[in-house]
Amino acid sequence: MSTNKGGGEKTNKGGGGGKKKKEVKKETKLGMAYKKDDNFGEWYSEVVVNSEMIEYYDISGCYILRPWAMEIWELLKEFFDAEIKKLKLKPYYFPLFVTENVLQKEKDHIEGFAPEVAWVTKSGKSDLEAPIAIRPTSETVMYPYFSKWIRSHRDLPLKCNQWCNVVRWEFSNPTPFIRSREFLWQEGHTVFATKEEADEEVLQILELYRRIYEEFLAVPVSKGRKSEMEKFAGGLYTTSVEAFIPNTGRGIQGATSHCLGQNFAKMFDITFENEKGERSMVWQNSWAYTTRSIGVMVMTHGDDKGLVLPPKVAPIQVIVIPVPFKDADTTAIKGACESAVYTLNQAGIRADLDARENYSPGWKYSQWEMKGVPLRIEIGPKDLANKQVRIVRRDNGAKVDIPSTDLVEQVRVLLDGIQANLLETAKAKRDACIVIISTWDEFIAALNDKKLILAPWCDEEEVEKDVKARTKGELGAAKTLCTPFDQPDLPSGTVCFASGKPAQKWSFWGRSY
Repeated sequence: MSTNKGGGEKTNKGGGGGKKKKEVKKETKLGMAYKKDDNFGEWYSEVVVNSEMIEYYDISGCYILRPWAMEIWELLKEFFDAEIKKLKLKPYYFPLFVTENVLQKEKDHIEGFAPEVAWVTKSGKSDLEAPIAIRPTSETVMYPYFSKWIRSHRDLPLKCNQWCNVVRWEFSNPTPFIRSREFLWQEGHTVFATKEEADEEVLQILELYRRIYEEFLAVPVSKGRKSEMEKFAGGLYTTSVEAFIPNTGRGIQGATSHCLGQNFAKMFDITFENEKGERSMVWQNSWAYTTRSIGVMVMTHGDDKGLVLPPKVAPIQVIVIPVPFKDADTTAIKGACESAVYTLNQAGIRADLDARENYSPGWKYSQWEMKGVPLRIEIGPKDLANKQVRIVRRDNGAKVDIPSTDLVEQVRVLLDGIQANLLETAKAKRDACIVIISTWDEFIAALNDKKLILAPWCDEEEVEKDVKARTKGELGAAKTLCTPFDQPDLPSGTVCFASGKPAQKWSFWGRSY
């Protein structure tokens, strides 16, 4: 990564350095040294740096999120925030810090997070009386106060959401967006009188997460339930949306929606007086998605030219580039470009003009391709004379000339087409990786072939532990990714691929991030 980072910086500085000189830059390539199929890890690092999404920071596992990434996060936030407000969620902000005794109240929960908790132990040069943890998640930060605020059934449901950062310290192989020591997320925490209400909300939120991935990021996901071994520490059950990266043959957890049951209610004494005047335990949920979602999108759609952004989350959906030839009427061309941008912006399309005079059109094409902008509009003397514009798609490179009068209508059609094509293409690639197996030998062959494995399983924790132990190696062990809600038929007499015991369900297995 360090070499690649250096390479990325050179490219960026080369671009910025152009401001000092007046000559037109002739380069039409913006250095992508690695190909996606040849060296995926280096390719990914290079894409997120060269597209100006990320800058590496001097603390390992921490990254600067630049506007090109933050604007995508804001677009996702805008959609999700509006949807959860329809479900009567209220915005809160709880402190970043939590005391040791509160953090350790729920034993299973803290054991699950213990290796990742960062501790503050000093103030200036003085040791603190007691160390203070930085939140890895906020259950233990919030729930003492839920206990205080909830007294009666009239106080329920309580529904809170916060957009914040969390810190999870200990891990190997930090990867921008995918595995970082600090990341951004939303975390929803809700409290209900009944399990039925909690169960219903778990699935409502999971559907919103599916929509984020499939409708916005154009990434296909499977909705399902986590195994007992993989569920949220201290929770009753966990549901998730799971994506898959064909290039690496790894699953990736996209977002989770947990039913916490009554476990935390017992630990933090969250009770209410019901209609009959009796004390009852509440039922709780928690759910979150993170900036990891951006990394999953980059991995899914990016190519050897750089990022490929789905139009719904592209900060700029259309970039307009003047193409003046020798002796061309540059003023008229620039005017046509400005007019195109204005018309598109007025129609609610995110368009911008690249009027930099010290870069050639070819250099600009490469830069905006690197940044993944869905559509490029080129306007030159011929286009001006014919009252047309040339439009080039980022996803497949297709070019089309359209009359300037049809601009808005045609751009909308193309943007919708790109959004749909990215999802269809990603789904076809993902589906081509799914292998249904029934024996251990088939499982190992599929695992080594980087497949997403659907296997009949006896649903026993010891068997999953055994699979992990037997597949441990340099590439990491295999585990259950989720049990999909969409279950194929399980014929009577089907046995577990790993234990030979009667199978209870079909589950997705594989290596994961």
